[in-house]
Formats: sequence, structure tokens, C-alpha cells
Amino acid sequence: MGISHYIKEIGRGARGAKPLDREQARDLFGQVLDGTVSDLEIGAFCLAMRIKGETPEELAGFLDATHARLDRFPATGRPLVVLPSYNGARRLPVLTPLLALLLAREGLPVLVHGAATESSRVLASNVLAGLGISALKSIRAIDDGEVVFAPTELLSPGLKRLLDVRRVVGLRNSGHSVVKLMQPTAGESVVIGSYTHPEYAKSMAATFELMGMTALLSRGLEGESAADPRRTAQIDGFVHGTHVALQEQQPGTQSEVPGLPKEIDIDTTVDYTRRVLSGEIPAPEAIKQQVAQIVQLAKLAQEPQKTQPLETEIR
Repeated sequence: MGISHYIKEIGRGARGAKPLDREQARDLFGQVLDGTVSDLEIGAFCLAMRIKGETPEELAGFLDATHARLDRFPATGRPLVVLPSYNGARRLPVLTPLLALLLAREGLPVLVHGAATESSRVLASNVLAGLGISALKSIRAIDDGEVVFAPTELLSPGLKRLLDVRRVVGLRNSGHSVVKLMQPTAGESVVIGSYTHPEYAKSMAATFELMGMTALLSRGLEGESAADPRRTAQIDGFVHGTHVALQEQQPGTQSEVPGLPKEIDIDTTVDYTRRVLSGEIPAPEAIKQQVAQIVQLAKLAQEPQKTQPLETEIR
């Protein structure tokens, strides 16, 4: 039937638009991913949602549709750490590969997934390739202590097509929200969510709770999953949807981070990552703290769900 009846509801502007319920959002997004709607309808959907903004119920419906169509990684022994990487480096080196490799040293399986949505930035996939980690060509089990990179089109061609709409209209769309929240595995996972604008923190947190996910949420480094090494940001955790207070924001920004290069090109970032891993220079404190928090969330994800609050269990 197409999605015009949904566009009528969401396309009435920021004040006149009506939110969709979860089932409506699932149906709409499923049609978009399946490619059964016209390019004009897809463009109208992207712009309408950009103006209106997604509610947690809508994001949950979008995720329901996405998860039903994802080519997921099989479950492994330990929870899979999922690092979405779609922004890349603009002013500081991209630290998502370093975070991934430090987590693998802790024995966790790590999936970095992403696509080249920013043509002028250095991407995590570029740095991972420089470190000898090439993009996967097929879905397979990820071993404990292993880092892999999966391009978005391997997980969902429909989702990659939606991300590519940005190259035409020049704006991000709901696909960019979904890739930062989705769980590309059949087993337990810890999704590392990041936001660039504070208003997204509330909707992402509510979605993690609604979906019953285990996740870490913080303001990332230029939109990447890795923590900003210059700041002590607020960090929130979720264990099967239950909120966990991990870290309070501290004022101030460091002007210099020991060892962090000023250049952001691929070769410099690869060299920096190798030197940190070899112990030649220290890892940024914010990254080390983030690793510890993710490891603890992964442990809690495997424990039987508890009825008492978790707020005091992670510090």
C-alpha cells in the first residue's frame, strides 16, 4: 500500500506532526528497508522524520523492522561488543579502533560496523585496514578476543541504501539513528551508543530501556563510539534495559592529551594505535575507563537478571 498514509501523519511539521506507534513504525521502516516504496516516498519520509524527530516508540519500531531483516552474527561465549562507526575523524584522531583492540585484549569479541557517510573524514575502517583488519565479506562467528569490521551493506543492504540518501538530500535521516542502536547478533551484546547533541541522549536512553538492551551511552568523540580523551563525560549504562549510573560529567577540557597526535591521517593514527598497544605510550585515561565500564557491563549482561537496582554495582 505504500507509506503515504504514514507520511501524512509525520509530515505536518514539528508542531502538527503526530507520532507513530511501535507497530506503525515497524511497518513503515520495513517497507523502506525492503525497497517497496518509491524514491519520492523515501525522501519524504527522511525529511519528515528529520523535522519531527523520532520518539522512542518509533525508534523501537524501526529497530524491530531492522532486526527482522539483519544478517546477524551468531552468538558466542561472551557478549559481543558492538561499536557503530559512522562519523570518522575531523579534528582529532579516530580512536574507535584503539577502543576495539583494547576490549579484545580483555577477551571480548568486538564488532565494528560502519559505512562511508562522511567522504571528507578519516574512517575507523581505514585505520583498521592499516592495522591488518580488513572488512568482512561474509557473516561468521566472532571469536572471543577478536576484532572484526563489517560494512553496513553486509548486515543490511536496505539500511545502507537509506544511509546513502544523505548524499542526495544532504541531511542525516532515521537510518543514521538506527545504526547506532541496532544489535547485529543473535546472542547477548553490549551496544556502545554515542550522541553529538544532548537532545539525542534522552531518546537513545529511552529506546535502550524500551528494547531491554545492554548498552553504554555517552557523548562520543566527534560522533564516534570512543570517549573524548580530553573530557570526563557523563556515561550511562543499561543492563537488559535497567539504567546504571556509570560516571558523572566533570567540568573542563584538557588542552593536551599525552601522546595523542595532532594529525588525524590514517598512517599517523595507525602508528599511534600501535604504540599505545605496545605500551610505548599510555592510552588516554578516558579510553581506559571506558574499557573498564564496558567489561563490567558485559559481565552483568551474562548474570541472571536481578530485581534490585544496579546503581551501586558499577563504579
